[in-house]
Amino acid sequence: MSSADYETFKLGDWHLQSGTTLPNAHIAYKTFGDPKLPAIVYPTWYSGSISDNVWLVGEDKTLNPKTYFIIISALFGNGQSTSPSNTPSLKPFPAITFYDNVRAQHALVTKHLKISHLYCVTGWSMGAGQTYQWITQFPDFMDVAVPFCGSARTSLHNQVFLEGVKSALLAAKGMSSRGSKMQVLGVEEGKEWTKEEKTTGLKAFGRGYAGWGFSQAFYREKLHEKHFGHPDLESFMIDFWEGWACSKDPENMLVMLQTWQSGDCSLQEPYKGDFEKAMASIKAKTLVLPSRTDLYFPPEDSEYEVTNMKPGIGQLEEFPSIWGHWAGGPGDSKEDLKWLDRQLKTFFEKYGVSKMST
Repeated sequence: MSSADYETFKLGDWHLQSGTTLPNAHIAYKTFGDPKLPAIVYPTWYSGSISDNVWLVGEDKTLNPKTYFIIISALFGNGQSTSPSNTPSLKPFPAITFYDNVRAQHALVTKHLKISHLYCVTGWSMGAGQTYQWITQFPDFMDVAVPFCGSARTSLHNQVFLEGVKSALLAAKGMSSRGSKMQVLGVEEGKEWTKEEKTTGLKAFGRGYAGWGFSQAFYREKLHEKHFGHPDLESFMIDFWEGWACSKDPENMLVMLQTWQSGDCSLQEPYKGDFEKAMASIKAKTLVLPSRTDLYFPPEDSEYEVTNMKPGIGQLEEFPSIWGHWAGGPGDSKEDLKWLDRQLKTFFEKYGVSKMST
């Protein structure tokens, strides 16, 4: 699948949780399978395009298009849904929350695709954040949920990590962060990012990210050499991390980062910031899959989420991996991919569509 292979649904002037509006907005998506099959929403992750989610979809996978109707939806800011890169006249780009994204996904599902109920919502990283948002924002709309390597609320430590990489990116433009969760106001008209600023900032962003995406054990075991085939650490930093970062648009990355930092599914009615109440509201059977070595979505946070769900709702299994956050995606670790697919298969067999309706 090419990165340009997707469709869009026009949302019009999209009213945001902040009280502002995203004018003439659209959401990008791609579907797999027959619309008559049980539907699964599978949102994108930080920086990811729709094609970057396809590694978990296939006739040899649990997310099988012959069994399920799979909807991959794109985050605002990812470059496919409404983003700074495809809406250059919108300055500053408004602050976007998970609530705004999921409300748009719900409109896509119900108004455009004509689906009145989902079987499952699942996703990795920010996709997991959207999964938690779905099951608290629309708790009666799905049967099951599987958030993996993500959280229902972005922890303070996670916000600190993001402040570091955000500040590295902004420094190339002579700008400073306005603080965690704060909207980056963007560049003034006529002061766009120069090629040099983009390159310098995104390289710094990538190098800052390099110490977080993979675990200490990943580097200690030299998997950057053994798995990815790099002769040394510096070539891995340049080719993998700088290469990833420099393929992105800096303003897009800042918009999605602000969404991530602001993540908290209790910041909506009727919870009003009561996180425990939000967790207790979840009705979908939920399988939470943290990575044992994830440096910014640690299992302890997932354990607290499941503990606050009602009895019989949540269960937790840990990726037994040294790949850190990357255990959950985007499919580089084949053993972790097999483990994840087995977890999905077992969970779906336990809470299949026919069983949920009885």
